[in-house]
Amino acid sequence: MKEKLEQLFYFGLGSALIAKEKIEQAGASTKGLREESDRKAREFFDQVVAKGSEEREQVKGNIRELLREVVDELGLATRADVAALREELARLRQGES
Repeated sequence: MKEKLEQLFYFGLGSALIAKEKIEQAGASTKGLREESDRKAREFFDQVVAKGSEEREQVKGNIRELLREVVDELGLATRADVAALREELARLRQGES
């Protein structure tokens, strides 16, 4: 009888230890999956931000080109045109003096 109780005690202890190990393994596995998921989410976020930045530069270039076309069509003076006029005006004023 004593031997059966001892075996039952060791069976219960062994079962508890095995269950504890399985729970720890499952926790470690879950932690690894969560870390992997976090890493993938960060990578995705970084990719989206980079793509958005690239697209932003492309849109800015397209807008600049469109504005150049509009300025040309309307015959508006550019910054370079105004600077050239200022230089010419300055030369003319020096000639009057």
